[in-house]
Amino acid sequence: MTPMRELLEPATSRSATPPALAAQRRAARVDLAVEIAVTAAGVAGVVLLGLVIVFVVRGALPLALDPQQRAQVSLDALLLPQPGRAGAALLWSPTARVPRVSLWPLLAGTLKVAGVALAVAAPLGVAAALFTSEFAPGRVRTWVKPAIELLAGIPSVLLGSFALLTLATALQSAFGFDFRLNALVAGLALALAVVPLIFTLTDDALRAVPPAYREAALALGATRWETAFHVVLPAAAPGVLGALVLGVGRAVGETMIVLMASGNAAMVSANLAEPTRTVAATIAAELGDVVMGSTHASLLFLLGAALFGFTLTLNVTAGAWVRRRLARQAGGTP
Repeated sequence: MTPMRELLEPATSRSATPPALAAQRRAARVDLAVEIAVTAAGVAGVVLLGLVIVFVVRGALPLALDPQQRAQVSLDALLLPQPGRAGAALLWSPTARVPRVSLWPLLAGTLKVAGVALAVAAPLGVAAALFTSEFAPGRVRTWVKPAIELLAGIPSVLLGSFALLTLATALQSAFGFDFRLNALVAGLALALAVVPLIFTLTDDALRAVPPAYREAALALGATRWETAFHVVLPAAAPGVLGALVLGVGRAVGETMIVLMASGNAAMVSANLAEPTRTVAATIAAELGDVVMGSTHASLLFLLGAALFGFTLTLNVTAGAWVRRRLARQAGGTP
C-alpha cells in the first residue's frame, strides 16, 4: 500500500487489525458482563424488598384471618381505651393476664423521641451544611466535614451508652427530672445519629447548585447570607428534603439508642421528661421472647407493617413533591 493510499484509507479500516478487533470484543464482553451484573443487583434488591414485605405482612395476617386472634385483638382494643382496675386506659401489656394492646402509647413514644431528635438534628444539620458549603474556608471545610461525618461511624450501642451513663445524669442534675431516662434523653442521643446523615446529604445538594446561581445573586447586590438562604437553599430544596426524609426514617426506625435511653415505659404522655417506648424498641425488646404464631407475635408483625407503611408513605409523598419541584425549576408543568 502506497503512502497516498494509507492517507486516503478510513481510520476505522486502518485500525481494524486483529489485535484491535480482539480488544474491542473483550471490551464488549466486559460491558455486557457489567450490564448483567448491575441489572441482577437491581432485580435482587426489588426481590429482597418484596420478600421483606411478604414476610412482615404474612406475620400480621393471622390477626385478620385467625378467628381466635381476631377475637382477642379488635380495632377497638388497638385504638380505644380499654377498661381496667383504674378505669379505662390506653395500655400496651400484651403478656398480662388480661392483655392490653393499645397502639397509642407506642405511637406517642415514637412521635416524642423522633420529634426531639429532628427538632435538634434538622436545623443543626442544614445549618452546618450551609456553613461548610457557602461560608467555610477550604481549610476549615477539610476538617469540619469529616468531623461531623465521623459521628455516622459511631455504633448505636455506644451512643446509647453515652446517653445512659452520661447524658441522662447531666440532664437530671441540670433540670431535676423525676425520671433519669426519658424521651428527652433518648431524643437528644438519637439526634447525634441523625445529624451526620442530614448534614452529608444536604451538603451534597448545596454544592450541586450551579455556581451561576450564586454569581447572578451577588452581581445583583445580594449579600452572601442572602444568596445562601434565598437562592442556594431553595434551589437545593429537593435534595434537602431527601436528607430530611432519610433523617425521619432513621429517627423512627432506630432501636438500640432508644432502647437504652428512653426508660421503656409504654405510656401516653406529652411530657418529654417521662419514660417512653417506641414502636421499633418494642419490636426489638419483645420479638426475641415471643412464641411464634401467637397473638403477641402477630401484634409485633403488625407494628412492623405499620412502621414500614409509614416510611413508604413518607418516601412516596416526598418523591412526588421533589418531582413537582424539579419540574417547576426546569420550567415544565408541575
